[in-house]
Amino acid sequence: MSLGPSMVDPSDDDVGRWGTFSTGWLRVLEALVRRRCSFVVSGGTGSGKTTLLGAMLGEVDVRERLVIVEDVRELVIAHPHVVRLQARPANVEGRGEIGLTSLVRQSLRMRPDRLVVGEVRGAEVREMLAALNTGHEGGCSTLHANTSADVVARFEALGALAGLAPTAVHSQLLSAVQVVVHVRRSSGRRFVDTVALLARGRDGRPEVKPALTRRDQSGTVVGEAWPTLAQLLGLDAAVVT
Repeated sequence: MSLGPSMVDPSDDDVGRWGTFSTGWLRVLEALVRRRCSFVVSGGTGSGKTTLLGAMLGEVDVRERLVIVEDVRELVIAHPHVVRLQARPANVEGRGEIGLTSLVRQSLRMRPDRLVVGEVRGAEVREMLAALNTGHEGGCSTLHANTSADVVARFEALGALAGLAPTAVHSQLLSAVQVVVHVRRSSGRRFVDTVALLARGRDGRPEVKPALTRRDQSGTVVGEAWPTLAQLLGLDAAVVT
């Protein structure tokens, strides 16, 4: 089985067998979905963000309603209760455009149990953060970022496109997103590199605090945020390998 396009995105077990993460990390990702934490999957182009997000969404309880907003349809999820909204470009006369900002706003009228933005990359970040701050637990998205530490700066840049000051982005982000899952591609392989907690730093700004980091030869490095994340996910804080 390859990581190429398919009719249905792979399951978490499939992705785990490809070496994307270990069994211990699989329990963390499953708990992240089960506990309805809000999260972003970050990574560079071609790193496997969409594949991983699709696999994680396949673990959502079948009784929950997923509303998925995408610019281009990429997520194909093995779940029985999915509503899709897709952006539409303007016609040759320059009319009829429906952008992601409008779709995210309209999605809230569809009673989503989970709001999913396939990729946040523009002014729609304002509506997404607002939605996740109004009781829509378990929301998620993908985001282009070179490292997990770059996630806050990326949100600041996207917020600027929506006319939000950095302080407004910080306050919204801290209460909207709880976890960052960063994926990386190296030597032709895609893998989960970091699972981190997004929390308030000493200066009051959001800070991405690594909980688990993959080290190529020596397994998992456990960070200072792991005990807090383990408690959030209802997991034993024993070392994850």
